[in-house]
Amino acid sequence: MAPIRVRIGVLGLALVAGLAAPTAATAEPRAGSASPAPTVEERRLDGDVPREILRRSGFDAVAPAFARGLGRADSYREARAAVAHEGAALWRRAVDRVQGRGPARGDLSRDDDRPLYWARLGMTRELRAWEPGFGLGERQRAALLTELERASRGQSDLRLPRDGHGGHGKGLKRVLLTGFDPFTLDRDIRISNPSGAVALALDGTVIDTPDGPARVETAVFPVRWRDFAEGEVERALRPYLPRVDLFTTVSQGRVGRFDVERTNGAWRGGFPDNENVSRTETVPVADPASQPQWTTTTLPYAAITASDTGRFPVYDNTSVREVPAGGTEAVVRPDGPTPGSTAREGGGGNYLSNEIAYRATLLRDRLGLHGTLPGGHVHTPVLQFGTGNTDPATGAVTDPEFVRNRLDIVAQTRAIVAVAVSASGADRD
Repeated sequence: MAPIRVRIGVLGLALVAGLAAPTAATAEPRAGSASPAPTVEERRLDGDVPREILRRSGFDAVAPAFARGLGRADSYREARAAVAHEGAALWRRAVDRVQGRGPARGDLSRDDDRPLYWARLGMTRELRAWEPGFGLGERQRAALLTELERASRGQSDLRLPRDGHGGHGKGLKRVLLTGFDPFTLDRDIRISNPSGAVALALDGTVIDTPDGPARVETAVFPVRWRDFAEGEVERALRPYLPRVDLFTTVSQGRVGRFDVERTNGAWRGGFPDNENVSRTETVPVADPASQPQWTTTTLPYAAITASDTGRFPVYDNTSVREVPAGGTEAVVRPDGPTPGSTAREGGGGNYLSNEIAYRATLLRDRLGLHGTLPGGHVHTPVLQFGTGNTDPATGAVTDPEFVRNRLDIVAQTRAIVAVAVSASGADRD
């Protein structure tokens, strides 16, 4: 993501990535090889706030149970099956909790996206430290970690009806929506990402629209530059874009407003990710020789912004920052890029939110779907804690206003999707 400029300061935004499927692990295991050290993200697990979130959601037992299951694996094949199963189980458990199925197992509100994030990190830390008796090579461990990430993010659980009916009758629309992990955790480790909450709340649901029902499938992505450069976005979305009727990437953006981002830019602005890594460069994609500086939304932005979808205003954001053709300095263009310019910020900035939008819409275009598939990026409002609960050092991990804000953002995103599906259907008719 690239940071978005906000009146109260500069906030980091959401994410997008590159391509190249992970190489299957074929290296011989090396007995006695040292396990990798925990990552920056995993080391944050030792703080009081992550432990409290896990305990108050009942997800504190996830990582220990996963470790016990790994200990029963007698081969790499068994380990891979266990990792895939437990990763998928974590995703389904998080979705079920948010959608009200089964016991809540704790007093944290059910709409919370944070238990999934911290529980996943507990599992990856256990897997990174695991030293099985049969030996585990570096490439094998990396393949297991990739399997766990994909399964626990819903990327292996996208169940779109093949014929568009899905058992709900003729005309069922298919929608693909993505969200993100929490980020800027060193600023406030309590942070939640409303786009992740949206993904959990809408996964597998059917939304009634004036143009008929729409089945929504969702996944979440990490806030890490390297995953995007390795093609995680394209790998996850490529099989499904030709089969959906609409897609939208979603991330947290500006305070007090939704934005439909009109234009996405091919530039990484360097804001640190969840591993405290910065990248300032052109967005790395396959076939860079044919890479455009800009991509555009095909979401029905006029219909979305004209509709009453909830308490937050929704804007058609056309502003970008570019280096004009023949120029050397970046300038802001309120009405979008000029011919031949070089991107420095899309409407959604130059962090991973801009990048996921850029990658997804570039993939749409490279698949020849620009004129037929509505798709783009929606930024939600920043999810804020209640008055008096703004100090990360002393504040509570949740409060009634925080929960209300998240629920309102989720409900309004659902309404925006309904408007987009209906307007897109009318356009196609």
